[in-house]
Amino acid sequence: MRGRGLKRGAALLTAFTAATAVTTGCGQGSDDKGAGTATPPRTTATTTPPPTTTTTPAVQRFESRVTKVTAADLKHSWREGCPVPPSGLRMIQMTYWGMDKRPHPDGRLIVNAQAADDLVKVFRRLYDMRYPIRRMEPVDVYKGSDFDSIEANNTSAFNCRNSTGGTRWSQHAYGLAVDINPCENPYVSSSGEVAHKDCVKFRNRQRRDPGVIHDGDRVVKAFASIGWEWGGHWSGIKDYQHFSSTGR
Repeated sequence: MRGRGLKRGAALLTAFTAATAVTTGCGQGSDDKGAGTATPPRTTATTTPPPTTTTTPAVQRFESRVTKVTAADLKHSWREGCPVPPSGLRMIQMTYWGMDKRPHPDGRLIVNAQAADDLVKVFRRLYDMRYPIRRMEPVDVYKGSDFDSIEANNTSAFNCRNSTGGTRWSQHAYGLAVDINPCENPYVSSSGEVAHKDCVKFRNRQRRDPGVIHDGDRVVKAFASIGWEWGGHWSGIKDYQHFSSTGR
């Protein structure tokens, strides 16, 4: 019958449509524009962080300034009758490398005006080689006492006084001598005595403590470059701290 035929056709059409839908849903290449397409998995881009760098703080450069001094600056270390007037002296303000392995910008050294520029060159070399200095200030801080200055292990230059144990002017009275780290580099009498008890151990010149000066080392050569001689070369008495323009 016609009605039964129509029902059977409709049933076949429904079955065909369902089969087609199943095939397309499995991604078997349907050309139907309206069918859904598979979306590839999303990838997350990874960003490599830049390498970290450690910045080393710049070490302070050596700096120096040479200035005039007056009698008022030298009230304990100069007096009338000294061989050089205050006008013939200069103060070097400079950076020095400390025993704490750090730069110190407050070094002060009173020297003869004619030697000031040469001594700046020497101390620049000492700073560049990281030669350590305990402290550096005028002996006026110690009221002109050479003994107290040594007790403080102070590096100094000008002091209007006689040579140790003598009656003639010391080269320090002319500002033409420098004593460096006087404890590590003591004055040793001809009999082997050291006046400062904390410094006696440095009579042994085989020691390699920071600040100890040895024959022919870079400190001796730095002073030799301006014609200054070392008291460690003296015969009999040894003045290991002492450098001077005359060798005395």
